[in-house]
Amino acid sequence: MKTMTCRALGGPCDLAHQGATADDVIKAQDQHLKEAEKAGDPAHQPARDAMKSRWRHPRQSMAWYRETKEAFAALPES
Repeated sequence: MKTMTCRALGGPCDLAHQGATADDVIKAQDQHLKEAEKAGDPAHQPARDAMKSRWRHPRQSMAWYRETKEAFAALPES
């Protein structure tokens, strides 16, 4: 398991997401941002909008995805 924070994934807070793969933490971040949006948290809205854009335009977002996977791979096991 490895840990990445909301901030490391482009968000505004230090909530930790754990996962066995980069995809696990990306999905956890997506869920976190959805919940923040539902709660009306304006600090998370820019990150939520960016995540929505990545899901809608995956080809355009491949650089972010590759960078996130590389950052995850470089992390120590937690």
